Amino acid sequence: MIPEKPSLDDLDAKWSARWEAAGTYRFDRSRTRSEVYSIDTPPPTVSGTLHVGHVFSYTHTDIIARYQRMRGLEVFYPIGWDDNGLPTERRAQNHYGVRCDPSLPYDPAFTPPAVPPKRPVAVSRRNFIELCEEITAADERAYEELWRRLGLSVDWTLLYTTIGARARRVAQRAFLRALAAGEAYQAEAPTAWDTDLRTAVAQAEQVDREVPGAYHTLRFGAGVTVETTRPELLPACVALVAHPSDERYQALFGTQVEIPLFGRAVTVHPHELADPEKGTGIAMVCTFGDATDVIWWRELKLPTRVLIGRDGRFGAPFEGLTVKQARTRVVELLRESGDLLGEPRAITHPVRYYENGERPLEIVSSRQWFYRTLAHADWLAERGRELEWHPAHMRVRYDHWVAGLNSDWLISRQRHFGVPFPVWYPLGADGLPDHARPMVPPEAELPVDPATDCPPGFTEADRGVRFVADPDVMDTWATSSLTPRIACGWGDDEDLFARTYPMDLRAQAHEIIRTWLFTSVLRDPERLPWRHAAISGWILDTKRKKMGKSAGNALEPLELLAEFGPDGARYWAAQGRLGVDTQFDPAQMKVGRRLATKLLNVGRFVLSLPGGDSGATATLDRALLARLADTVAECTAALESYEHTRALNAAEAFLWTFCDDYLELVKERAYSGDASAVGTLRAGLDGVSRLLAPFVPFATEEVWSWWREGSVHRATWPGGLWGAGAGGSGGGRALERGSEGDAGLVVAAELIAAVRKAKSTARVSMRAPVAELVLTGMELAEDLVADVVAAGKVERVTFLPGAAGVEVRL
Repeated sequence: MIPEKPSLDDLDAKWSARWEAAGTYRFDRSRTRSEVYSIDTPPPTVSGTLHVGHVFSYTHTDIIARYQRMRGLEVFYPIGWDDNGLPTERRAQNHYGVRCDPSLPYDPAFTPPAVPPKRPVAVSRRNFIELCEEITAADERAYEELWRRLGLSVDWTLLYTTIGARARRVAQRAFLRALAAGEAYQAEAPTAWDTDLRTAVAQAEQVDREVPGAYHTLRFGAGVTVETTRPELLPACVALVAHPSDERYQALFGTQVEIPLFGRAVTVHPHELADPEKGTGIAMVCTFGDATDVIWWRELKLPTRVLIGRDGRFGAPFEGLTVKQARTRVVELLRESGDLLGEPRAITHPVRYYENGERPLEIVSSRQWFYRTLAHADWLAERGRELEWHPAHMRVRYDHWVAGLNSDWLISRQRHFGVPFPVWYPLGADGLPDHARPMVPPEAELPVDPATDCPPGFTEADRGVRFVADPDVMDTWATSSLTPRIACGWGDDEDLFARTYPMDLRAQAHEIIRTWLFTSVLRDPERLPWRHAAISGWILDTKRKKMGKSAGNALEPLELLAEFGPDGARYWAAQGRLGVDTQFDPAQMKVGRRLATKLLNVGRFVLSLPGGDSGATATLDRALLARLADTVAECTAALESYEHTRALNAAEAFLWTFCDDYLELVKERAYSGDASAVGTLRAGLDGVSRLLAPFVPFATEEVWSWWREGSVHRATWPGGLWGAGAGGSGGGRALERGSEGDAGLVVAAELIAAVRKAKSTARVSMRAPVAELVLTGMELAEDLVADVVAAGKVERVTFLPGAAGVEVRL
């Protein structure tokens, strides 16, 4: 039934419920792999609320999914939640006012404080994990509500979480196989360390931030001066380095120079990474100040002097001091000894941080798990060339990341809410873990938690006596990198895996190319996990700064959806092209809402006309269908190239031409029941509803339901043949430019526009009659002229020879 006054209000609730009840987007697993379009969707991090940037990028993916479904493919479109790792832990800590202390016993009766205290309450690991699970479950319900309101056409029966049993099983299985193949290994090595969070951090999670600092000019022995921003590391200095071609230091290479204050001598080495233009051209190597120190230490085979602990505090000779306190103390001592030349010179310089951290990273020596990465740089680069990137230039970011790799991928974290490593170690006679003989479970027993489960052949009574568990968990990217396998059922559902993997599409934002996309490629050495990568840009605020929770400028989308409707929000999102950072613009949402409303209104008008579907016989009607055929071709080509904005613009242009020009021109014929006009109007409505369905799914489904069976989202994508029947992809004949084309529509639209302009200029009603329409140098079909006459209230048309022109006489 067609409503008297169509409205967008509450369409999202109405159709979301009906789609779920009907299983409209349920994956049909009887289809073969060649009939399936498989999408790897980013599982959003569960750490509070989603923001408008998520609406932006996830809409892009949904447009592709809906288009491919209408093209006749069975779309495998799962959704997941990334609910393990540091963001979740921090949210639980702040929300409940607790901190995890693994040494505490489990308290089954523990209840978190009603109001988070100033000093967090210490809880056992198991209690802490339960709180993490509780808060993520609440957040995930809110996430699902938003995605349903937005109209994401995912199959909710395929939902997974990265902390769920299936994900843990996949991650542990993949780790055990990598360990057996020698691709995963453990080593004691210098690693980037967040002293606040007390965990190692991988290269991909590090960022540079510009912070204030100071250059200190220090006098070493033999008249050498060194500029450094970290004088507090002098006790850990193990060498000096200069560039091999630097003439100033040729005589010093291989000799020893005394460092100030501490009465030790260090050797001066040549090395290509020393920058002659930086400072005095000679640098001190400390274990460890930064990643370059690690390279020098490793390549020059230098000794190690451990100075900073995992808590960020110094050992001897500045026992217990923080970095800032130690720096102050060293500078005081250098002044007293006369080895500080001049005063520190203030600068601003880049310092390395964990991307979600608040203090600069330190380099500490620790035992960690790694995946071999550097050894695979060549084939990783080749995989990047095999992948089809949308837009193509985004591959450059991947290439630069692979070329800039300086270490293997560090995958272990000294945290709690994550996938544990399925490893135990026997205790030696000295009571220490024997890391050279790790014990692992059979794959059939996965997932396991070594903290509560025992290795084969041992009992709980042996824990701490004969064996210990590996204490670490996997980095969240070590799990997220496996989303193609988690979603497709690797190891658990081989039938599903065969029908969906490798996947067709990886959709994501550009800032996680170095993490999610890269690591996913690394995890499958045999083939690419997907054929295409669609890379969305960022949403920028009014100051053109990236929106995000950490930046404090993120907008929650629910209010926007309430004001503009999901179709309005989706329209705005679709106006942002892949790979392009887009400024937030609620005015675009208003335009989208107006478009969706226009579709409802034109649908009601067209379907209220007398008569049924019929072939187009009139000149103007055939021109309209030719325009529709051209629009279908344009939209199809655009979406096949993952250019959703171009497709939307083409479909939108057709809608406004259909409503503002064609409909007004044929209205009189339509009211009289003219079969050609009514049939063409219905064909146009059918076509534009299908073309707009991926973009504004609620309005198009509503209109479709007034006169068609089933869902428009399971209807076929329109083809290029239009004519008899409902305007589908068969039964008509091609109408293209070059034959009749849409020239008649173009001319008629120009004529009626001239009439409207004349009336507007004269400030008379659009219903006012036109005394005469003078057409110079034109030959037009009689039926087309008749449509213009009727629409413009023209009393007389005069044709004159000469140069083409139009004159309206009121």
